[in-house]
Amino acid sequence: MPENPENPENPEKREKFEKREKFEKRENSESAPSSAPSPESPRGPEPSDSEKGRAPLSSQGPQVSGTSGQGEEAGESAEAADAPAVSAASGGAGPSGRRRLAAALWPPRVTRAQLIVALLLFVLGLGLAIQVSSTSENSALRGARQEDLVRILDELDDRTQRLEDEKARLEKQRSELESSSDQAEEARKQTQEKERQLGILAGTVAAEGPGITLTIGDPSGAVESDMLLDAIQELRAAGAEAIQVNGVRVVADSYFTGSGDDMRIDGTKVAAPYVFKVIGKPEDLEPALNIPGGVVQTLEKEQATATVERAPKIVVDALRPAKRPDYAQSSSQ
Repeated sequence: MPENPENPENPEKREKFEKREKFEKRENSESAPSSAPSPESPRGPEPSDSEKGRAPLSSQGPQVSGTSGQGEEAGESAEAADAPAVSAASGGAGPSGRRRLAAALWPPRVTRAQLIVALLLFVLGLGLAIQVSSTSENSALRGARQEDLVRILDELDDRTQRLEDEKARLEKQRSELESSSDQAEEARKQTQEKERQLGILAGTVAAEGPGITLTIGDPSGAVESDMLLDAIQELRAAGAEAIQVNGVRVVADSYFTGSGDDMRIDGTKVAAPYVFKVIGKPEDLEPALNIPGGVVQTLEKEQATATVERAPKIVVDALRPAKRPDYAQSSSQ
Protein backbone atom coordinates (compact mmCIF):
# COMPACT_ATOMS: atom_id res chain seq x y z
CA MET A 1 0.00 0.00 0.00
CA PRO A 2 1.11 3.52 -0.58
CA GLU A 3 2.29 5.43 2.32
CA ASN A 4 -0.01 8.18 3.69
CA PRO A 5 1.78 11.51 3.36
CA GLU A 6 -0.14 13.01 6.33
CA ASN A 7 0.90 10.29 8.75
CA PRO A 8 4.26 8.99 7.72
CA GLU A 9 5.73 6.26 9.77
CA ASN A 10 9.27 7.44 9.28
CA PRO A 11 10.11 10.13 11.83
CA GLU A 12 12.46 11.97 9.47
CA LYS A 13 9.86 12.16 6.76
CA ARG A 14 7.25 13.31 9.26
CA GLU A 15 9.53 16.06 10.48
CA LYS A 16 10.18 17.28 6.94
CA PHE A 17 6.47 17.21 6.24
CA GLU A 18 5.74 19.31 9.30
CA LYS A 19 8.38 21.89 8.36
CA ARG A 20 6.91 22.17 4.87
CA GLU A 21 3.43 22.69 6.30
CA LYS A 22 4.70 25.43 8.59
CA PHE A 23 6.46 27.18 5.71
CA GLU A 24 3.34 27.03 3.54
CA LYS A 25 1.20 28.42 6.36
CA ARG A 26 3.62 31.30 6.92
CA GLU A 27 3.60 32.18 3.21
CA ASN A 28 -0.17 32.05 3.09
CA SER A 29 -0.42 34.28 6.18
CA GLU A 30 1.94 36.87 4.60
CA SER A 31 0.10 36.92 1.29
CA ALA A 32 -3.41 36.91 2.71
CA PRO A 33 -3.68 40.66 3.71
CA SER A 34 -2.61 41.87 0.23
CA SER A 35 -5.08 39.66 -1.60
CA ALA A 36 -8.03 40.16 0.77
CA PRO A 37 -10.23 43.20 0.24
CA SER A 38 -9.77 46.05 2.66
CA PRO A 39 -12.74 46.79 4.90
CA GLU A 40 -12.28 50.50 4.28
CA SER A 41 -12.44 50.17 0.48
CA PRO A 42 -15.62 48.39 -0.53
CA ARG A 43 -14.80 48.80 -4.22
CA GLY A 44 -12.38 45.93 -4.10
CA PRO A 45 -8.66 45.75 -5.05
CA GLU A 46 -7.26 48.47 -7.29
CA PRO A 47 -6.47 47.43 -10.86
CA SER A 48 -2.86 46.83 -11.65
CA ASP A 49 -0.80 48.99 -13.99
CA SER A 50 -1.33 46.65 -16.89
CA GLU A 51 -5.10 46.69 -16.31
CA LYS A 52 -5.21 50.50 -16.34
CA GLY A 53 -3.60 50.50 -19.86
CA ARG A 54 -0.41 51.94 -18.48
CA ALA A 55 2.93 50.28 -19.02
CA PRO A 56 4.85 49.27 -15.96
CA LEU A 57 7.40 51.67 -14.70
CA SER A 58 10.25 49.34 -15.64
CA SER A 59 9.14 49.32 -19.32
CA GLN A 60 9.03 53.14 -19.63
CA GLY A 61 12.78 53.54 -19.65
CA PRO A 62 15.52 53.70 -17.03
CA GLN A 63 14.51 54.42 -13.43
CA VAL A 64 15.11 57.94 -12.25
CA SER A 65 16.26 56.66 -8.91
CA GLY A 66 19.03 54.68 -10.52
CA THR A 67 22.67 55.68 -10.25
CA SER A 68 24.32 58.06 -12.70
CA GLY A 69 26.37 55.23 -14.18
CA GLN A 70 23.25 53.29 -15.00
CA GLY A 71 21.73 56.40 -16.65
CA GLU A 72 24.77 56.95 -18.81
CA GLU A 73 24.76 53.33 -19.88
CA ALA A 74 21.08 53.56 -20.71
CA GLY A 75 21.68 56.74 -22.78
CA GLU A 76 24.53 55.12 -24.66
CA SER A 77 22.38 52.10 -25.41
CA ALA A 78 19.60 54.39 -26.66
CA GLU A 79 22.05 56.27 -28.93
CA ALA A 80 23.40 52.99 -30.23
CA ALA A 81 19.85 51.87 -30.98
CA ASP A 82 19.11 55.14 -32.83
CA ALA A 83 22.37 55.05 -34.87
CA PRO A 84 21.36 52.19 -37.23
CA ALA A 85 18.09 53.95 -37.95
CA VAL A 86 19.92 57.16 -38.94
CA SER A 87 22.40 55.31 -41.10
CA ALA A 88 19.61 53.38 -42.78
CA ALA A 89 17.80 56.60 -43.54
CA SER A 90 20.93 58.20 -45.00
CA GLY A 91 21.70 55.09 -47.05
CA GLY A 92 18.22 54.99 -48.47
CA ALA A 93 18.51 58.55 -49.79
CA GLY A 94 21.26 57.57 -52.29
CA PRO A 95 19.39 55.01 -54.39
CA SER A 96 16.28 57.15 -54.43
CA GLY A 97 18.34 60.10 -55.80
CA ARG A 98 19.88 57.93 -58.51
CA ARG A 99 16.48 56.61 -59.46
CA ARG A 100 15.15 60.14 -59.75
CA LEU A 101 18.13 61.14 -61.95
CA ALA A 102 17.67 58.10 -64.19
CA ALA A 103 13.97 58.85 -64.49
CA ALA A 104 14.77 62.43 -65.53
CA LEU A 105 17.27 61.33 -68.21
CA TRP A 106 15.46 58.35 -69.70
CA PRO A 107 13.38 58.16 -71.71
CA PRO A 108 14.72 61.33 -73.40
CA ARG A 109 12.27 64.04 -74.18
CA VAL A 110 13.14 65.15 -77.75
CA THR A 111 11.20 67.80 -79.57
CA ARG A 112 10.47 67.90 -83.28
CA ALA A 113 12.87 70.82 -83.85
CA GLN A 114 15.73 68.92 -82.19
CA LEU A 115 15.08 65.91 -84.44
CA ILE A 116 15.19 68.08 -87.58
CA VAL A 117 18.46 69.76 -86.52
CA ALA A 118 20.05 66.37 -85.72
CA LEU A 119 19.01 64.99 -89.11
CA LEU A 120 20.46 67.99 -90.96
CA LEU A 121 23.76 67.72 -89.08
CA PHE A 122 23.98 64.01 -89.86
CA VAL A 123 23.40 64.59 -93.58
CA LEU A 124 25.99 67.41 -93.63
CA GLY A 125 28.62 65.29 -91.87
CA LEU A 126 28.00 62.34 -94.18
CA GLY A 127 28.42 64.53 -97.25
CA LEU A 128 31.68 66.00 -95.98
CA ALA A 129 33.05 62.54 -95.16
CA ILE A 130 32.21 61.23 -98.64
CA GLN A 131 33.80 64.26 -100.31
CA VAL A 132 37.01 63.99 -98.29
CA SER A 133 37.23 60.24 -98.95
CA SER A 134 36.76 60.63 -102.70
CA THR A 135 39.28 63.47 -102.86
CA SER A 136 41.89 61.46 -100.97
CA GLU A 137 41.43 58.37 -103.15
CA ASN A 138 41.59 60.25 -106.45
CA SER A 139 44.60 62.37 -105.54
CA ALA A 140 47.83 60.84 -106.84
CA LEU A 141 49.97 63.20 -104.76
CA ARG A 142 48.35 62.62 -101.35
CA GLY A 143 51.35 60.62 -100.09
CA ALA A 144 54.10 62.68 -101.72
CA ARG A 145 56.71 64.40 -99.59
CA GLN A 146 57.34 68.11 -99.60
CA GLU A 147 60.59 67.76 -101.56
CA ASP A 148 58.84 65.72 -104.25
CA LEU A 149 56.03 68.24 -104.54
CA VAL A 150 58.52 71.08 -104.93
CA ARG A 151 60.39 69.17 -107.64
CA ILE A 152 57.19 68.38 -109.52
CA LEU A 153 56.15 72.02 -109.37
CA ASP A 154 59.54 73.12 -110.71
CA GLU A 155 59.32 70.62 -113.56
CA LEU A 156 55.85 71.86 -114.47
CA ASP A 157 57.14 75.42 -114.53
CA ASP A 158 60.05 74.41 -116.76
CA ARG A 159 57.77 72.57 -119.17
CA THR A 160 55.45 75.54 -119.31
CA GLN A 161 58.37 77.80 -120.08
CA ARG A 162 59.62 75.49 -122.85
CA LEU A 163 56.18 75.39 -124.41
CA GLU A 164 55.98 79.17 -124.26
CA ASP A 165 59.39 79.45 -125.98
CA GLU A 166 58.30 76.99 -128.66
CA LYS A 167 55.13 78.96 -129.23
CA ALA A 168 57.09 82.22 -129.56
CA ARG A 169 59.51 80.61 -132.01
CA LEU A 170 56.71 79.30 -134.21
CA GLU A 171 54.96 82.65 -134.18
CA LYS A 172 58.22 84.30 -135.22
CA GLN A 173 58.60 81.88 -138.12
CA ARG A 174 55.07 82.58 -139.27
CA SER A 175 55.64 86.33 -139.13
CA GLU A 176 58.87 85.95 -141.12
CA LEU A 177 57.12 83.91 -143.77
CA GLU A 178 54.33 86.44 -144.05
CA SER A 179 56.63 89.48 -144.22
CA SER A 180 59.41 88.00 -146.39
CA SER A 181 59.55 89.06 -150.05
CA ASP A 182 60.90 85.67 -151.05
CA GLN A 183 58.57 83.36 -149.15
CA ALA A 184 59.82 80.26 -150.96
CA GLU A 185 63.42 80.80 -149.82
CA GLU A 186 62.35 81.53 -146.27
CA ALA A 187 60.21 78.42 -146.23
CA ARG A 188 63.16 76.36 -147.46
CA LYS A 189 65.40 77.67 -144.66
CA GLN A 190 62.83 76.93 -142.02
CA THR A 191 62.29 73.47 -143.42
CA GLN A 192 66.00 72.73 -143.18
CA GLU A 193 66.09 73.96 -139.60
CA LYS A 194 63.11 71.82 -138.74
CA GLU A 195 64.74 68.82 -140.35
CA ARG A 196 67.86 69.34 -138.28
CA GLN A 197 65.84 69.54 -135.07
CA LEU A 198 63.87 66.43 -135.93
CA GLY A 199 67.11 64.65 -136.85
CA ILE A 200 68.47 65.37 -133.38
CA LEU A 201 65.35 63.94 -131.78
CA ALA A 202 65.38 60.93 -134.07
CA GLY A 203 69.11 60.34 -133.56
CA THR A 204 70.03 60.65 -137.23
CA VAL A 205 72.32 63.68 -136.79
CA ALA A 206 74.96 64.51 -134.19
CA ALA A 207 74.33 67.13 -131.52
CA GLU A 208 76.29 69.17 -129.01
CA GLY A 209 75.46 71.56 -126.22
CA PRO A 210 75.47 71.98 -122.44
CA GLY A 211 74.37 69.07 -120.30
CA ILE A 212 75.48 66.46 -117.79
CA THR A 213 77.31 63.15 -117.64
CA LEU A 214 75.79 60.38 -115.52
CA THR A 215 78.09 57.47 -114.67
CA ILE A 216 76.54 54.35 -113.07
CA GLY A 217 78.88 51.76 -111.56
CA ASP A 218 77.63 48.23 -110.90
CA PRO A 219 80.29 46.19 -109.06
CA SER A 220 77.78 43.66 -107.72
CA GLY A 221 75.76 43.25 -110.93
CA ALA A 222 72.52 44.31 -109.24
CA VAL A 223 71.46 46.95 -111.79
CA GLU A 224 68.44 45.88 -113.82
CA SER A 225 67.28 47.13 -117.19
CA ASP A 226 64.25 48.86 -115.68
CA MET A 227 66.56 51.00 -113.51
CA LEU A 228 68.32 52.35 -116.58
CA LEU A 229 64.97 52.95 -118.24
CA ASP A 230 63.79 54.89 -115.18
CA ALA A 231 66.87 57.10 -115.47
CA ILE A 232 66.10 57.77 -119.16
CA GLN A 233 62.48 58.66 -118.36
CA GLU A 234 63.54 60.99 -115.55
CA LEU A 235 66.00 62.78 -117.84
CA ARG A 236 63.41 63.20 -120.58
CA ALA A 237 60.91 64.59 -118.11
CA ALA A 238 63.54 67.13 -117.00
CA GLY A 239 64.05 68.36 -120.59
CA ALA A 240 66.81 66.20 -122.07
CA GLU A 241 67.06 66.70 -125.86
CA ALA A 242 69.71 64.11 -126.81
CA ILE A 243 70.91 61.04 -124.88
CA GLN A 244 73.68 58.56 -125.56
CA VAL A 245 74.56 55.53 -123.38
CA ASN A 246 77.89 53.75 -123.98
CA GLY A 247 77.93 54.67 -127.67
CA VAL A 248 74.26 53.81 -128.30
CA ARG A 249 71.89 56.65 -129.24
CA VAL A 250 68.73 56.55 -127.17
CA VAL A 251 65.59 57.78 -128.92
CA ALA A 252 61.84 57.53 -128.45
CA ASP A 253 61.57 53.88 -129.56
CA SER A 254 64.66 52.58 -127.68
CA TYR A 255 64.27 49.60 -125.36
CA PHE A 256 66.37 48.02 -122.58
CA THR A 257 66.64 44.29 -121.86
CA GLY A 258 68.67 41.95 -119.67
CA SER A 259 70.64 42.69 -116.52
CA GLY A 260 74.13 42.46 -115.12
CA ASP A 261 76.56 41.10 -117.72
CA ASP A 262 73.84 40.75 -120.36
CA MET A 263 72.47 44.31 -120.46
CA ARG A 264 71.32 45.37 -123.95
CA ILE A 265 70.03 48.62 -125.48
CA ASP A 266 68.12 48.19 -128.74
CA GLY A 267 69.75 44.77 -129.02
CA THR A 268 73.29 46.16 -128.55
CA LYS A 269 75.14 44.73 -125.57
CA VAL A 270 76.51 47.26 -123.08
CA ALA A 271 78.52 46.72 -119.91
CA ALA A 272 79.09 48.62 -116.68
CA PRO A 273 79.97 51.32 -116.00
CA TYR A 274 77.07 52.87 -117.89
CA VAL A 275 77.91 56.39 -119.09
CA PHE A 276 74.98 58.64 -119.99
CA LYS A 277 75.77 61.70 -122.09
CA VAL A 278 72.80 64.03 -121.92
CA ILE A 279 72.27 67.41 -123.64
CA GLY A 280 69.90 69.77 -121.88
CA LYS A 281 69.73 72.39 -119.17
CA PRO A 282 72.10 71.23 -116.39
CA GLU A 283 70.16 73.16 -113.74
CA ASP A 284 67.12 71.00 -114.48
CA LEU A 285 68.77 67.66 -115.21
CA GLU A 286 70.95 67.26 -112.11
CA PRO A 287 68.24 68.00 -109.48
CA ALA A 288 65.87 65.62 -111.24
CA LEU A 289 68.29 62.74 -110.61
CA ASN A 290 69.17 63.70 -107.03
CA ILE A 291 65.68 64.13 -105.60
CA PRO A 292 64.85 62.06 -102.48
CA GLY A 293 63.79 58.63 -103.62
CA GLY A 294 64.95 59.34 -107.18
CA VAL A 295 67.35 57.58 -109.51
CA VAL A 296 70.54 58.13 -107.50
CA GLN A 297 69.11 56.93 -104.20
CA THR A 298 67.47 53.92 -105.84
CA LEU A 299 70.78 52.83 -107.38
CA GLU A 300 72.64 53.35 -104.11
CA LYS A 301 70.17 51.06 -102.34
CA GLU A 302 71.15 48.33 -104.83
CA GLN A 303 74.87 48.73 -103.95
CA ALA A 304 75.49 50.64 -107.18
CA THR A 305 77.17 54.04 -107.59
CA ALA A 306 75.83 57.05 -109.47
CA THR A 307 77.85 60.19 -110.25
CA VAL A 308 76.43 63.30 -111.92
CA GLU A 309 78.74 65.94 -113.46
CA ARG A 310 77.76 69.13 -115.23
CA ALA A 311 79.54 70.16 -118.43
CA PRO A 312 79.27 73.26 -120.63
CA LYS A 313 79.61 71.12 -123.75
CA ILE A 314 78.42 67.58 -124.30
CA VAL A 315 78.86 65.86 -127.67
CA VAL A 316 76.36 63.21 -128.70
CA ASP A 317 77.72 61.73 -131.91
CA ALA A 318 76.23 58.22 -131.93
CA LEU A 319 73.82 57.99 -134.88
CA ARG A 320 70.91 55.81 -135.79
CA PRO A 321 70.03 54.97 -139.38
CA ALA A 322 67.04 56.83 -140.75
CA LYS A 323 64.14 54.48 -141.26
CA ARG A 324 61.47 54.99 -143.79
CA PRO A 325 58.06 54.15 -142.46
CA ASP A 326 56.39 51.17 -144.05
CA TYR A 327 52.80 52.27 -143.67
CA ALA A 328 52.66 55.90 -142.49
CA GLN A 329 52.49 58.56 -145.22
CA SER A 330 52.35 62.32 -145.09
CA SER A 331 48.81 63.70 -145.16
CA SER A 332 49.85 67.22 -146.33
CA GLN A 333 49.16 68.14 -150.00
